[in-house]
Amino acid sequence: MLPLEGLLVVSVEQAVAAPLCTARLADAGARVIKIEREGGDFARKYDTAAKGDSSYFAWINHGKESVVLDFKKKDDQTLLDVLISEADVFVQNLAPGAAERAGFGSEVMRNRHPKLITCDISGYGDGPDMQGMKAYDFLVQAESGLVSVSGGPNELGRIGVSVCDIGAGMAAHAAILEALLLRGKTGRGSGVKTSLFDVAAEWMTVPLMHFEYGNGAPTRQGLRHPSIAPYGAYRTSDGIDTVISIQNEREWQRLCEQVLGRPEMASDPRFHSNNIRVANRAVMDEEIGVVLATMTSAQLRQRLLDASIAFGGLNSVADLSKHRALRRRSVRNSLGQFVHMPAAAAAASWSGKGTEGCDVPSTGDSTDAVRNEFLNH
Repeated sequence: MLPLEGLLVVSVEQAVAAPLCTARLADAGARVIKIEREGGDFARKYDTAAKGDSSYFAWINHGKESVVLDFKKKDDQTLLDVLISEADVFVQNLAPGAAERAGFGSEVMRNRHPKLITCDISGYGDGPDMQGMKAYDFLVQAESGLVSVSGGPNELGRIGVSVCDIGAGMAAHAAILEALLLRGKTGRGSGVKTSLFDVAAEWMTVPLMHFEYGNGAPTRQGLRHPSIAPYGAYRTSDGIDTVISIQNEREWQRLCEQVLGRPEMASDPRFHSNNIRVANRAVMDEEIGVVLATMTSAQLRQRLLDASIAFGGLNSVADLSKHRALRRRSVRNSLGQFVHMPAAAAAASWSGKGTEGCDVPSTGDSTDAVRNEFLNH
């Protein structure tokens, strides 16, 4: 038996954040009915990389039922109202105010159905100041200051995946599970909210605290950590980069003695504490670089392993594709083709339902069946 088996989730969703949230609920056994507009979720058209399907859509929509509804039509409004009345969880990430205007605002739905859990996902929350702003991942990365601390010293850089969308979906998933636990104690549902900006702002806590209480926000460091040294990418004689992470003075001493063969560096007054190493990073990196120019990456990594010092390869996507730690799952796309993608991040004893029931739905493929089930019983 799966943890959420028997629960019904109705989600008026599009793009990434809400679909990721409900995908995790589906993985745990919930029945997820995805409400789409005519033409379908626009994420279906982002690309065709998943053997004809959008890679985004295949990733976070398998195992759901797709129902196409037009809220302007009375029959479709009636069906959605019935679905919500029987649901345990109602999720929506429409533009601010759209659900309320359609008559399906979360507060109204909870008043009508006291056991219902509602989840609203937005770009900037429901405050009036930002309601006119459309919010997509890169825009929120920029607005939140996340881009300002990313990239190299001379160039801003977007985070290479949709981290604000993903973070909002994960936050919503966690909040829904908490609401389900609370309902188990009180018998009543509750409303949860999150936004892409809320997530990004929380992740920016350390830079913001440095700005407001310290010596200013961290500067962009490229492949270097802004406040720990050495912690960054170092190149060996074969032109391969290895990311080395030193977390305490014991590790710094072992790096100097066992890896670099320069024990005197450990007690050098220019490097004898992390804060001083950060201040003298350029000189430290130059001295480390001189030693590493005599080693191959294989030699360096073996010494790091022997010294129990953390490191990682600076890998490409091609490297990820064959990585020894990569877990995969198989999903059948809406065209009937199997695609193999990374497994969900959290593994549990109930994980691994297999491919049965995890197909990617075509647009509206369950509309008639759901209409018959919920309106004719």
